[in-house]
Amino acid sequence: MKNYLALFILSAWSIVPAFSQDTDSTYTNLEAIFNRPFIYEAQGGASSASIGGYVEGNTNYFSTDGISDGFSMELRRFNIFLFASVHERIKFISELEFEHGTEEIALETALLDFEIHPALVFRMGILLPPIGYFNQNHDSPKWEFVERPLVSTDVIPSTLSEVGMGFYGKIPVGKHKFTYELYLTNGLSNGIIANEQNRTFLDAGKSEEMFARDNNGVPAFSSRLAFNVSHLGEFGVSGYTGIYNEFEIEGEPVDDKRRVSLFAIDFNLQFSKLQLISETAWATIDVPEDYGQQFGNKQLGTHLDLIYPILKKDMLGWKGVTLNLINRLEYVDYNQDVFKSTGTKIYDEIFAIVPGLSLRFSSNTLLRLNYRRHWERDFLGNPVSKTAGVQFGFASYF
Repeated sequence: MKNYLALFILSAWSIVPAFSQDTDSTYTNLEAIFNRPFIYEAQGGASSASIGGYVEGNTNYFSTDGISDGFSMELRRFNIFLFASVHERIKFISELEFEHGTEEIALETALLDFEIHPALVFRMGILLPPIGYFNQNHDSPKWEFVERPLVSTDVIPSTLSEVGMGFYGKIPVGKHKFTYELYLTNGLSNGIIANEQNRTFLDAGKSEEMFARDNNGVPAFSSRLAFNVSHLGEFGVSGYTGIYNEFEIEGEPVDDKRRVSLFAIDFNLQFSKLQLISETAWATIDVPEDYGQQFGNKQLGTHLDLIYPILKKDMLGWKGVTLNLINRLEYVDYNQDVFKSTGTKIYDEIFAIVPGLSLRFSSNTLLRLNYRRHWERDFLGNPVSKTAGVQFGFASYF
């Protein structure tokens, strides 16, 4: 019934015209959720409301240690955006995601912004905590790679949506820009350690209940400070911290307060034609002593994307088509602890390299071909498991 209701609402909105325009390169990461092509005309006054979205699909062929499940195809995401200029200083935006058809339907964003001043805007609703660069800037058509960075999904639990409120602002510094964000949200839950992965896994700390209530009554706090340098790019520093467990039941203590904290640095830089995008995150988690050592107290992840255009020309009736040579290097250590009995390293880590090509028809639409190879070791340090595969896919705003 809920699925039919969601489809009915979307059908009603379909009468609102959609608009498309190339992305404005002057946008900072702070403004990522508004840096979407369907918004521009609505902000220009031609319409008070607008609808848009993106679609993403790909093929997969992978083998692990010589064993493969064969070739498969998937329509990974179909996302709908709704935007409205409620007032010249009040904006509404939402994002509804359909993943793998209707296997998962999630409301990722639904918020109101009240502009007191460009340097002081109040935000409230379902928002994206500003942890690193990716969580707020996760739309598939913006990325040259089929898969999302491991650090952005397994250490930082992107896409992380939480109910909350706070302030953000943009302050000019000569030709440059300084941005800040400060939010209180409901926060992650016990699933961080009580999960099927049998390891500390922050993504499992997300739950449907977090959109209705905080499981322990103590809000999480997130923030990001960034400096956007004209003609170079953006540097960001961010953090997230909160109590994740239920430590009281009806006022009676049942556990210690257990905290999860994230710290991240990121950059998106342009050196002549070469673009570099990177995000590094550290997580610390207070894990109960009676859990096994496969549940790590500390995690680390990083990635570096290199994107270089090797051809840009008109072809087959399309103008300004760009062929990019791309490569991603990434590493995640799910458990940075050592064994108490021997003092030797606990492994549980992945290293991956993802070379490929992307063919951009515009900032809105691209085709991408990735070869992915990664090496994985379990927490005992057994011989490396090797996975390799090819992915071909598309992503497009509409």
